[in-house]
Amino acid sequence: MQVLATVLIILNLLTGTLTGDIDRCPHGCECSEWRSYSVSCRDIDAMPMFPASTETLHLYETRLTSVPEDAFANIVNISLIYLSVDVSLRRIEKHSFYNLRKITHIEVRNTRRLTVIDHEAFKDLPNLKYLGLFNTGLTMFPDLTRIHSDYPLFMLEIADNLYITEIPSNAFQGISNAVLSLMLYSNGFTKVQHHAFNGTKLDAVYLHRNKQLTRLDENTFAEITSGPMLLDVSDSGVTSLPSRGLESLRELRARNVWALKKLSPVKTFMHLITAYLTYPSHCCAFKNLKKKKGFLEDVICNLTAIHNRQQRSASMHVVPAYQGGIDQGFDCSDTWNMETYNHQNFHSSLNLKASFGRHPENDLGFGETLKNPQGDTSQDFDSRYDYVVCEDGVRVACSPAPDEFNPCEDIMSFSFLRVSVWFVSLLAVLGNLFVLFVLLTSRFKLSVSRFLMCHLAFADFCMGIYLLLIASVDLYTQSEYYNHAIDWQTGPGCTLAGFFSVFASELSVYTLTIITLERWYAINFAMRLDRKLRMSHACAIMLGGWLFCLLLALMPVLGISSYQKVSICLPMDTSTLVDQIYILFVLVFNIAAFMVICACYIKIYCAVHNPTYTSASKDTNIAKRMAILIFTDFICMAPISFYAMSAVLDHPLITMSNSKILLVLFYPLNSCANPFLYAIFTKAFRGDVFILLSKAGICERQAQLFRGQTITSKASSGGTSRRERERKSPEETPLNLVEFSGQERMEET
Repeated sequence: MQVLATVLIILNLLTGTLTGDIDRCPHGCECSEWRSYSVSCRDIDAMPMFPASTETLHLYETRLTSVPEDAFANIVNISLIYLSVDVSLRRIEKHSFYNLRKITHIEVRNTRRLTVIDHEAFKDLPNLKYLGLFNTGLTMFPDLTRIHSDYPLFMLEIADNLYITEIPSNAFQGISNAVLSLMLYSNGFTKVQHHAFNGTKLDAVYLHRNKQLTRLDENTFAEITSGPMLLDVSDSGVTSLPSRGLESLRELRARNVWALKKLSPVKTFMHLITAYLTYPSHCCAFKNLKKKKGFLEDVICNLTAIHNRQQRSASMHVVPAYQGGIDQGFDCSDTWNMETYNHQNFHSSLNLKASFGRHPENDLGFGETLKNPQGDTSQDFDSRYDYVVCEDGVRVACSPAPDEFNPCEDIMSFSFLRVSVWFVSLLAVLGNLFVLFVLLTSRFKLSVSRFLMCHLAFADFCMGIYLLLIASVDLYTQSEYYNHAIDWQTGPGCTLAGFFSVFASELSVYTLTIITLERWYAINFAMRLDRKLRMSHACAIMLGGWLFCLLLALMPVLGISSYQKVSICLPMDTSTLVDQIYILFVLVFNIAAFMVICACYIKIYCAVHNPTYTSASKDTNIAKRMAILIFTDFICMAPISFYAMSAVLDHPLITMSNSKILLVLFYPLNSCANPFLYAIFTKAFRGDVFILLSKAGICERQAQLFRGQTITSKASSGGTSRRERERKSPEETPLNLVEFSGQERMEET
């Protein structure tokens, strides 16, 4: 009996020792029993035996090289595991987190050498509600398809993994049997493969701040069970959105996605409620989009509203905090920003200050209020599947909203402008092209007057090309300009249109001024052959004009000034000092040119009406024609100059829509009128046309008549010197505004 008693005592001592060892805090760890049994381990190089009662486990700044198989198998009550700031961890082995029936949260953070996660590392975790992988060294998207969580709304957060370049097909199938919320931001993604979300029921997909992400495959959201309700691609390089799989989308976030210049067809977003976009023009796509609901949807909407009110009055679930300042990269005070992300229906019953889900734009950890997660059986989240639009005919709330500088309209905002621009552009192109052709193929020698006229016709021809380009783009983008506006405004077409606009208008003004000065000079020094303006002088003057006008036109193209004198192409930008100086300089140049033309006209008018000027004193045709030219100059320049000046003074007096009337009907007025007033309506030009046609056997009689008039004119000057006859011959004067001989007066009548 004594021996038996001794054996029993020894057995009791052994049992007590073993039990104590099981509940004892491991070496190198700290244990706490406040609300839940929590273990925190630091600077360990092997996985210890944790107490069986452990519910929360923190592993930080360890020297572990791997998380071994069945590392947590003995702690059956574990619910939260945090592993962070481990510079030596390289692998998470098979079955590392296998079959932990009560685990709800797993977070792995700041493990830059972690490159391998076994495809069965996270397996059979039915109560897991959150998994976070941050700042690891993974080069491939981890295989998490064996988790098989049954939690109503599972959240997967994968962020700051710069070496993962692609989300493969079927990447999320099998993670959850219910609803998934995926926070996949700030990674190194360049592409999301087709069927990436195959077989999932999606609530929200966050892909923001993936700067390298340029492509979402057209079938990225193909074969999903339902959703997504929210898609965020803000601050990414995405160039297009899929046109399939987004039919259930309620909220679209695409802020600062400058490469996304064209949206998918509107029918892709038939259930969209809110959109945060990059370009105001894209909001025009949803301007007239309304959603109507039937009787069944009305009933569901009312029932859902009652359910949501009951849910929000229920007790809130709170997640334990990461304590003691363990992870310096984690800030317990960070919260979801409700105004920024508007998640009134996402995690609505979650205590936001203690959310493990956290604001996706911040690198946060768990919250700060502690509560035993195993003692809470309430549902943590309200999904967007509970969100039904309860207003009939609701409009999409979209920002940034179009404004007066970015209105929801086509390039030609009025129907009469769409017709007028074709008429004006074709008139300018064909008229000036015709003048150029006739002048360059004429039998007469290229004189100074003809040389200047060719430059004027070319400048006005460029203005016609600009208008033709604008008209063509308007026709191509009619009724869908909002989807082409960014491509057009930021592409080479708009840049080319702006260049043609500035170059053509300034070269036309410059050449008109030189032509007027040349006429005034010819009258003043008509009898001074030694002071005659020669071709070499004209070439030097026009070369300077070309360089000057090219400089003005290239400044916006080269980025020196962002202002382009073409509001039809781009909204006018007068916000910077450089732009204001540029506009003022152009306006001063145009006004100065107009004043020079007016001064020359006065002198020419006085000269031709001076009784001592016997060769043209009785002829007022020249003065009348120049009066018409000055009037057209004024009509063209005055409105543009006035409203441009008001814009420079930061008090614009005209809307974007109304400015197009000026730019179609007034701005190109000179370009249409010049070829007729300077050339086509003159008898000398018609004579050139007849002679040109006579070479093809047409209008031979009219051509012969003109040749006869030319011969008569030459015969009448038989008593003059050869140089003076050359000056008076039609070779010099068929297009001049001042008539030096009887021949010229006859041609102009």
